[in-house]
Amino acid sequence: MTTKQYPIIYVRGYAMTRAEIAETTSTPYMGLECGSTKSRQAWNGAVRKVFFESPIVRLMKLGYKDIYRDGLQLETGQIAPESIIIHRYYDVADPDFGSGVVPTVEQAAQGLSDLILRVRDQVCSGGQMKPADFKVYLVAHSMGGLVCRCFLQNDRIGSKEARRLVDKVFTYATPHNGIEMAGKNVPGFFDLWDMDNFNRDRMREYLAIKDGKTAVNSLDNKFDPARFFCLVGTNSKDYDVARGVSRLLAGELSDGLVRISNAYVSEAPRAHVHRSHSGAYGIVNSEEGFQNLVRFLFGDMRVEGALWVDALPLPPIGLVRKLLGTRVGYYFEVTVATRGALDFDLTRRTIANNSAILRQRSDLFDEEGRLLKAARQPTLFSVFLDMSKRPQRSKEMMFSVQLSVSMLTYLGEESSVDQHYMPGEYLFRDTIVISAIPPDTPDESWRVGYVLADSGWSSAEDRIAEGMKDEQGKPYVAIPLENQKGFKATLRLYGTPWQ
Repeated sequence: MTTKQYPIIYVRGYAMTRAEIAETTSTPYMGLECGSTKSRQAWNGAVRKVFFESPIVRLMKLGYKDIYRDGLQLETGQIAPESIIIHRYYDVADPDFGSGVVPTVEQAAQGLSDLILRVRDQVCSGGQMKPADFKVYLVAHSMGGLVCRCFLQNDRIGSKEARRLVDKVFTYATPHNGIEMAGKNVPGFFDLWDMDNFNRDRMREYLAIKDGKTAVNSLDNKFDPARFFCLVGTNSKDYDVARGVSRLLAGELSDGLVRISNAYVSEAPRAHVHRSHSGAYGIVNSEEGFQNLVRFLFGDMRVEGALWVDALPLPPIGLVRKLLGTRVGYYFEVTVATRGALDFDLTRRTIANNSAILRQRSDLFDEEGRLLKAARQPTLFSVFLDMSKRPQRSKEMMFSVQLSVSMLTYLGEESSVDQHYMPGEYLFRDTIVISAIPPDTPDESWRVGYVLADSGWSSAEDRIAEGMKDEQGKPYVAIPLENQKGFKATLRLYGTPWQ
């Protein structure tokens, strides 16, 4: 890895009942040790076992170490910068280890602040690292992400010195905008098992968001959102907590507990993976989760993709209905994968996974079909890449973008009148394979090439993406997309160095 390695502090998620708290405190890594074994069909048709050892084992294979020695946790003395530390804030809630009283979010956040300062002193002892060079990564699951945000955003909690030491934050399935049950936010009076922690009024209290116009899922200018990554789960069916009641109340547009629309921080990069909140198909113990984690922590390139739509087909009956005020919508589906990624995608937003991007025609065009100046052009993805993962002797970094655009099925008695429209028909569908070659000298530029693989890889010549600047003067490379159905758009790729 080319990026500097700092200690990782893992903050686990919500434990509801006394039994769950006891189960949590009885494990050394509080869920970070959970792996998974799946069956996948190989290229030759045979079914094989695919193992994900667990996030902590994978991190250890990258050179990280825990801080357990001879059955004890090293709370004094020197530890390596490449250390994994578990924030064991639930220990106090277990009568075997503490008072038996469940800590508040504020108390857990205060403990996180104290832990960061202790880790700094341990890492910097003996002169192996200067205190001025010390940083820490926070990795959190579910409510653990809210503990991290409470520490970062609430000036009354912890110390300014500790907050300054946080370099990056990665959250798995955190309810950054609260939890919805049967379409309603958890009520503030519902303090059984501390469920009110997910009520938005209570969240404003411990996140210290005083302005009522500021969204609960905002970092409120207290931490750089570009260094805060949100991994969003989209699989509700495999979440079995409470015998399936949770996924029933949360709905299909969720990971079984947290709704997709509530699982991210505004303006922060995020990825969508088809994993449930926890369990055998959980988001933490997944290949997709780990690959996003290590690229965000240790990668060296961030690539954002946005689709700039110029024209979208509209069938004849749709044109009539548009003039009569009927709404027409479009789904944008996108999947991003890296070269050699046989068992994971970095992000996947599809109709089948209830996570496709939806736009109404009125979000993009006026009644005359002209593009709006303030059109809501869809942002497709934000992924992090690692140049060190390129194959030996290869100069280029490669990744693919599967992009599909389709129109929503008409509703109403006359929906079958239009003989030109087939439900489920794709207006555009292709796989764009992108290669990026870094410059040999500082005076040169990146060379970005692409092919439209589904349109004919063998016959297509490599095309060079043209360098452009957007409406705010921000540079990007442009990949034109067009077909005979009347679809016309540009895939804009914004690439920035990442540390």
